[in-house]
Amino acid sequence: MERVEHADWLTGGSRRVLAVERIHAAAADLIRERGIDGVDVDQVAARAECSRATLYRYVGGKRALVEAVMSRAADTVAERIEQTLEPFETSERIVEAILAAVVEIRAEPTLARWFTGTRSRSTDEYLARAPELGRVAISLTRIAPDEEAAGWIVRIVLALLTWPLPDATAERRAVERFVEPVFRIRESS
Repeated sequence: MERVEHADWLTGGSRRVLAVERIHAAAADLIRERGIDGVDVDQVAARAECSRATLYRYVGGKRALVEAVMSRAADTVAERIEQTLEPFETSERIVEAILAAVVEIRAEPTLARWFTGTRSRSTDEYLARAPELGRVAISLTRIAPDEEAAGWIVRIVLALLTWPLPDATAERRAVERFVEPVFRIRESS
């Protein structure tokens, strides 16, 4: 019987790092194509060309995959936003951070996919409580570590993404009118 040689798909570095990267890339591709609810671990394993056991060993289940994909995409968006916020301080920075987040999320294919088409309740619940989104909100707005305020900022961004206003001017006007005064009052307290 002839022995068939198979190339090791995890050569060229740390097996763990390579496996995790390949699995996360497959998950991100599938989420962009099908949405969170349209993806399961079997599909991710098939796309990454690994077994379910390998997927679970290196990254865990679907929840861990979604969290990793969300975190990576959020970090990429946050880096782009951070550069635009340098000239702003205090409540003005919060307004600009919210508006920049909406623009950048709409432009980022993985994150944008979550706000197009039909979403399930589980997807909405995940987005509303995702800890990495609160962390990004605190970092970008420079509000003191305040999980409640960060959660509120995340919900404003999610609302603008889910129920967009007619244009960017209307979104700016709404955020300046209804959000900025709250944080201005908070600053003076």
